[in-house]
Amino acid sequence: MKQKQMKGVCLLIAGILFLLLFFSFSGIEKTKLLDTDGRNFEKAEVTNVISGNLSNSGSGKQTVELKLLSGDHKGKIIQATSSQSYLFGAKCKKGMKVIAIINESKGELLASVYSVNRGPMVWLMAAVFVAIVVAVGGRKGISSILSLVFTMLCIFFIFLPMIYKGISPILAAVLVVAFTTVVTMCMVDGIKKSVAAMLGTIIGVVFSGAFALIFGQVTSITGYNVSDIENLVYVGEMTDIKIGELLFAGILIASLGAVMDVGMSIASTLNELKEQNPQMMLKELFQSGMNVGRDMMGTMTNTLILAFTGGSINTLVFIFAYNYEYQQVINMYSVGIEIMQGLSSSLGVIMAVPVTSWIAAFLYSKNQK
Repeated sequence: MKQKQMKGVCLLIAGILFLLLFFSFSGIEKTKLLDTDGRNFEKAEVTNVISGNLSNSGSGKQTVELKLLSGDHKGKIIQATSSQSYLFGAKCKKGMKVIAIINESKGELLASVYSVNRGPMVWLMAAVFVAIVVAVGGRKGISSILSLVFTMLCIFFIFLPMIYKGISPILAAVLVVAFTTVVTMCMVDGIKKSVAAMLGTIIGVVFSGAFALIFGQVTSITGYNVSDIENLVYVGEMTDIKIGELLFAGILIASLGAVMDVGMSIASTLNELKEQNPQMMLKELFQSGMNVGRDMMGTMTNTLILAFTGGSINTLVFIFAYNYEYQQVINMYSVGIEIMQGLSSSLGVIMAVPVTSWIAAFLYSKNQK
């Protein structure tokens, strides 16, 4: 069977499996956690700023007139309040497009400004990103975008419904990681290069998850030591979600991208070497893969650590500004979790190097003794 035919068959099987999983976990009846009857978020335009007491920083409260641009009351002009802060509200000006919270009770409308309507600009920036990827990557750029979309679909329509129904988040994460890895590799580079990369990626991510579990066990860090745990515990009490496993499932998903990058790079490099020099033996291919992987380990590990550091920059600023002591810092749950995430993801990258190198060398080499 030719490579294109094999690729088509694999993608067809993946599509059928996705649909089966989608319909198996669709139609979930969600537990009502908050009473939102009569409340809607609607598009609106500021037609007039009636009054306001904004400070120089922009915080404060305004009274404005809004023309509703969506919903059952589209076209109606109503009065609303806008409480501007760093996280909520908007500094309203005439003609500004906003999102309004509309509460309807006994025929009366109460409205407040939720935020600036930034949705169109978000989609515009996403479109610019897609255009650049396609312009630079050509057909492979299109495949990359499609694989990214597929990954997001798997997370929102398979992973989240699975854990909502009470399936272990770690098990669900492993399934989604394996599934998205296979599909992404097939779409980007076909079957021949992808087998080694698939296996190397999946095994690397499993190593990452195992290390995280061990790390959490020996340091007494659990999934209940995360921020917003009070809200999560409430969600866990009202639903079947296993809150304690979410942290470790997140580590599996977070490490996928970097491990996949390393796996595909090594597999693609060895495939190219084999095509240029068909006489290369298994040992030579494996050594070449290790050399390439060692060069990538430093940069990819650094990338992961910096990514997690960037995600906790606010915590680092507090530690530095308030001059926390060493014993206080090293025993903070937030610091321990960030270290666990960084080390676990980095270990996944490191373990993917020898695994992918050996599998690729074995598959590409004529001498498989």
